[in-house]
Amino acid sequence: MPIIHHHIASLRDTLKHYRSQQRIALVPTMGNLHDGHLALVTLAKQHADIVVVSIFVNPTQFGVGEDFNSYPRMLEADVAKLTTVGTDYVFAPTSDEMYPILPLPTSIHAGAITTQLCGQTRPTHFDGVGIVVSKLFNIVQPNVAIFGQKDYQQLAIIKQLVRDLSYPIDIITAPIVRATDGLALSSRNQYLSPEERNIAPLLQQELQRLAQQFTASQHTQKGFEALIVEASKRITAAGFIVDYLEVKTAELEALNSKSAKPTTGSQDLIIVVAAWLGRARLLDNLLVTIY
Repeated sequence: MPIIHHHIASLRDTLKHYRSQQRIALVPTMGNLHDGHLALVTLAKQHADIVVVSIFVNPTQFGVGEDFNSYPRMLEADVAKLTTVGTDYVFAPTSDEMYPILPLPTSIHAGAITTQLCGQTRPTHFDGVGIVVSKLFNIVQPNVAIFGQKDYQQLAIIKQLVRDLSYPIDIITAPIVRATDGLALSSRNQYLSPEERNIAPLLQQELQRLAQQFTASQHTQKGFEALIVEASKRITAAGFIVDYLEVKTAELEALNSKSAKPTTGSQDLIIVVAAWLGRARLLDNLLVTIY
């Protein structure tokens, strides 16, 4: 069973004994763990000797009216799951331990990358992510940190953070873990009713359809914009409220039909979607290469 630390000082004191000869991995989470999180830990163990999983429902990344107060907190159940995959340490601080003062007078802004996609409807979210990830990096001082591909914009922002602030940390991307019907695993999937859960896999199905259309060069006939509009209408008709459905370069740069003509044989794109289904805001994405 992993050893639980609730205080920054005690975790730092424990980890300092490993730093000279062993590699440390960090897996940041907000708890309410599922198989996708456990896959992150399994991947972390392939890249490090010691694995630290943080469990912290971070108040600074929740906006007004979001589910901060109702977000499930189940530390005992989470630790039991982490035991099955060989986690060494769990860092589960209180809000007061992480933020002696709130609102926090210090902030981290990642710039233009935060103003698109999720940032359009959650304008303060990524500033909150930036500050908590920076704090976790400074507390744990890992050699590697593992983040899932499902939150693709978050992943891109964290890679930028590591680059710009010169953190000596390797960021490892873990592939999306899905249910057998294709739905990306998420802690918020539990908000879905049984009927909504049956509908939810359509989101991934539409991404797969778009990927097939792109690789079949239908984007050169209709344009990316027209294909996206058609897919968005199908998703809406199924009962979703689409937040965004876009195609961008793999670096999250803007894309249009004219700029998306490969000049070197191929181009890597990412199709990204966020949509509400009942109380659940679902995220998904799919990488595709066009020629």
